Amino acid sequence: MAFVARFLGRQIAYTYEVSELEPGRKLVMSTAEGPFPMETTYTWGPSGTGSTLMTLRNRGEPDRLGKIAAPMVAAAIRRANQKDLASHKLLMER
Repeated sequence: MAFVARFLGRQIAYTYEVSELEPGRKLVMSTAEGPFPMETTYTWGPSGTGSTLMTLRNRGEPDRLGKIAAPMVAAAIRRANQKDLASHKLLMER
């Protein structure tokens, strides 16, 4: 699937390949493009409070140039994920 994101002030286009799908439970997708190729895993399950708990994990290995900026990129990914998840939460609660 094609995906376009804004990251560190730049627009980045990726093509993700879905490698695992368990509807309502798990989605694993990955991309080999860009300076920081990664695998993204989403899981959903009961939270124990009658709502759904979603977890998100990004895993990747930067290329040679990306290794220099890896700590900064990792922090930026965390911030972007938190922002995206907050937006998703607002949409889901409508």
